[in-house]
Amino acid sequence: MAKKGRTKSEKPEALISALQAANEELRSKLTDIQIELHQEKCKVSKLERDKLQEVKRVREQEQHRHTAMLTEQRAKWHEEKQKELQALRENLTRQHEQELARHAKIKDQENQRLKAALSAMRDGSGEKVRTALTLEAKEDARRFFDQERVKLLQEIVELKSAKKQTDEALSNMIQSDKMKAGDLRVEHQQHQEQISKIKWDCEKDIRRLVDEIKSKDRTIFGLEKELESTVGFLQKLQLQKDALDEQLFLVKEAECGLGSPKREIPGRAGDGAEHCGSPDLRRNQRRIADLNSTIRKLEDRNSLLVDERNELLKRVRESEKQCKPLLDKNKLLSKRNDDLTQTIQKLEEKLKILAKENHEMKEKISSHPPLKKLKSLNDLDQAHDDQEIAFLKLQVLEQQTMIDELTRDREKLLRKKRHKRSSRPIKRHIVVDTYFGYDEESMDSETSSVASFRMDRTPATPDEDLEEGLANEESELRFRQLTREYQALQRAYALLQEQKGGILDAEMEAKAQEQLQADVLRYKAKIEDLEKEVTLKGQVGHTNARMNQGRLMYLYMLYIRLQQELQDSKDQNELLEFRILELEERERKSPPFNHLRMHPFSEGVSALQIYCMKEGVKVRNEKDSSNLRNEEQVAIIQASTVLSLAEKWIQQIEGTEAALHQKMVDLEIEMDMFCKQKGYLEEELDYRKQALDQAYLQIQELEATLYNALQQDKVLHVSTYYRLIVMTTTVYFT
Repeated sequence: MAKKGRTKSEKPEALISALQAANEELRSKLTDIQIELHQEKCKVSKLERDKLQEVKRVREQEQHRHTAMLTEQRAKWHEEKQKELQALRENLTRQHEQELARHAKIKDQENQRLKAALSAMRDGSGEKVRTALTLEAKEDARRFFDQERVKLLQEIVELKSAKKQTDEALSNMIQSDKMKAGDLRVEHQQHQEQISKIKWDCEKDIRRLVDEIKSKDRTIFGLEKELESTVGFLQKLQLQKDALDEQLFLVKEAECGLGSPKREIPGRAGDGAEHCGSPDLRRNQRRIADLNSTIRKLEDRNSLLVDERNELLKRVRESEKQCKPLLDKNKLLSKRNDDLTQTIQKLEEKLKILAKENHEMKEKISSHPPLKKLKSLNDLDQAHDDQEIAFLKLQVLEQQTMIDELTRDREKLLRKKRHKRSSRPIKRHIVVDTYFGYDEESMDSETSSVASFRMDRTPATPDEDLEEGLANEESELRFRQLTREYQALQRAYALLQEQKGGILDAEMEAKAQEQLQADVLRYKAKIEDLEKEVTLKGQVGHTNARMNQGRLMYLYMLYIRLQQELQDSKDQNELLEFRILELEERERKSPPFNHLRMHPFSEGVSALQIYCMKEGVKVRNEKDSSNLRNEEQVAIIQASTVLSLAEKWIQQIEGTEAALHQKMVDLEIEMDMFCKQKGYLEEELDYRKQALDQAYLQIQELEATLYNALQQDKVLHVSTYYRLIVMTTTVYFT
């Protein structure tokens, strides 16, 4: 009977230990599931960050590629324009030479005719010859005027028709570009709406899944609490059963001691205890059976929850798989959107270029001087002579600018090579500006501004200076060739003036030309200085902006990293708090703790810790008492150590959290300072751009004044030429 009682008492203990082991396994599984969920969340956030970085990188690569394509296209267009301009210049020069030859022939014929008329007048024909000549000249002039008028009217009609066609083509192109731009805008808007709709649907699904996961977590937490309460109740029943067994054993021993001096078998004592406490045992067995049934129900419910969790994980994976094509579609749509925006920009640039060209054509047509009605052949000759003079002047100015550039390059080379020269005097060829052009060896070397440096290759010359000497010789040959061309042009200009019969003041013209050249050089120097200053300021502003942008990116990355660390610390803190609450709930619902009296506790010490401390003191003071078992003592000591470690960990986390908060505040302050500095730099850049625009306006004004001065010079030459012609005609007719 004693064995039967012992087996009956051991069975609930085995059940309780099995239940505790199952509970611990379930709790460990739950913690593992929570850790896996946290890891999955971290992985999802990491994947999102990687996706964003990949999208940014792809976008930056596309931008770099498109900028490179734009620069290449601009370079190609510039080369094509240069080639077209070169071909147009060659055609114009060829036409001008042909016109000059034709007008020279006409002039020779007219001179021969006038000489014949003059000889006839000298022979004595008198008034008849004069009247015949005047009538003939009038008839020729009228005929020539009619021909020129018809020709000009035809040209005007052709120009008007061409202008009308260009205007129609431009209007058609503008309308087509507007229609294309409208279609592209509509398509862009549709793509944006589709993208926003897809984003909204994805966010909605994500929120729904997160809400479902949170609800499942709450249900799991509630079931765990119920399981803990049942386990506590089982422990209480086990303690009551142990106490009843001990009391029954003591009562049986007392009865046996009073009845006979002989000790009975412990099996009988157990049998008597069984007979005495049979209703309590039955009640306890019923309770244990109820608890077993509830445990089975909880296990079934837990298995159902695990299945639901697996289903949710499957749904999450399926939703991720469904989101992948949507994200790919979003990427394709964003790429297409970028391509459409680039095409829109290209079309707008083409439209601007066409509008600019149309405006320039209109300005040229409006600014073209009206054609004068030429009354005689003399006026035609004068006009052609003026055109010839203007063309020669332009050639002279171009040659002069080239000569000035070469002289500057040469002076730089001379400055570089001055320390390598020997003490032997160097022969210099001096070039002087005379009335008929440049002349060499007619001016002292100290007063000349243009000197030719000849490199003499001797056996004593080192090999390292050979290339520099060749470059100097090439520049010297080019300089001499240009001086010869300039002399030929000036001689042709002087001969042309002599053929005109003019007695212009060459010294005044030379002085005016020198003054204009000096002004041009001064203005060019000013322009170069302004451009250098503007480029330096722009480079400084760009470097500062790049540095600030790099700092902002670094601060932003640091801010994101700190936020991630703070989120991780918060998650760990929440897990620790959940664990502490779980331990406190278990200790609060345990049977010995329910019978204690609650006292207010000091700060930093929880009720569970006070209870563990009291139990530990009791165990240390009452070593001989059999109220607490060794397992309970070990559990209390372990709980106290776990609580102390948890509190230390919480304090450490709180300290790191405060430090991170302070660091975030400092970073936000520094970010605001950098934003302010960026605003100041942008304002300074705008101010420098305004200064650059003002400088460009001043340059344009100076160029306009220079052009006006050149026009006035041309007008003066033409007026003097007309005066000379009038004087010669009056002398001739008188």
